Amino acid sequence: MNIDTRLFYAVNDFARDTPWLHPVVSGYASYGVVLFAGLLLGGWWIARHDNDRGRMVAAAWAPLGMLCALAINQPVASAVDETRPCRALHDIVVLHCGNDAGFPSDHAVMAGAITAGLWLVHRQLGVLSAVAALAMAGARVYVGAHYPGDVIAGLLLGAAISVAGYLLVRPLLRWLLARADRSPLRILFRPGAQSTLEESRT
Repeated sequence: MNIDTRLFYAVNDFARDTPWLHPVVSGYASYGVVLFAGLLLGGWWIARHDNDRGRMVAAAWAPLGMLCALAINQPVASAVDETRPCRALHDIVVLHCGNDAGFPSDHAVMAGAITAGLWLVHRQLGVLSAVAALAMAGARVYVGAHYPGDVIAGLLLGAAISVAGYLLVRPLLRWLLARADRSPLRILFRPGAQSTLEESRT
């Protein structure tokens, strides 16, 4: 038995001993993505309120980086084609089980990418997202959907793709935001832009 499986059994034994936690952890494992959507919105709001072009570039990239990370993860997971523990192991607690390959975890990739993106926007928000990401990774193991290695790899892969993509597309995003700043879309990126737009029409 490898260490990944041993760690999974340790977490699963904890799940067996804590049935009162099942609804909370299972709910977060399935619907915690809503929290990350809120964090992305918070990153945009902070960047807009600060009227900081660099932060806004990072805030614009954060959701795009997540989508890129998930798109890249799909062929990787298909190529590895790892059977999830909920389908490979017997006599374990299973609260959720998907039909697709388990390595790397899509949920962890999403969480890692968003955390890296938000870290570029605002350090404190990045720390909050990191806590949420670790909780998501732990929850996915707790419910029986993934091995620990699946979620660790997912977090690292998501973060790496997000940071690398940001470095590549940052000049393009700066240019696009500069163009948007001269259009009605600027109300999405600058506080007070609405009043400026109205004044220009009078």
